[in-house]
Amino acid sequence: QVQLVESGGGLVQAGGSLRLSCAASGRTFSNYAMGWFRQVPGKEREFVATISWGSNIHYADSVKGRFTISRDNAKNTVYLGMTRLKPEDTAVYYCAARYSGTYYLPNEYDYWGQGTQVTVSS
Repeated sequence: QVQLVESGGGLVQAGGSLRLSCAASGRTFSNYAMGWFRQVPGKEREFVATISWGSNIHYADSVKGRFTISRDNAKNTVYLGMTRLKPEDTAVYYCAARYSGTYYLPNEYDYWGQGTQVTVSS
């Protein structure tokens, strides 16, 4: 079992920056692929970024060049740095984990955090 707790969300003006954190516990964090997803009411959960256990990284086209995913295995934490934020980035952001591999779809992940709200005002 893996427990995930996100933090770092908040209200920011368009063009601003935030860094989300996701602290993991329960298993050997370094063996897990970690993903960030986001969801707005009435829409499906959307892939944002993923980092494999070997630090293979992929981004959604909508955030490429603005967001940065990273991990600190010593701290059992994955981060999502977000810059040049836009109102359309407003969503609840979730981190997710699955053992090994690289995954892009929500139903491929086994463990989820509770989410953190990011609101970007225009």
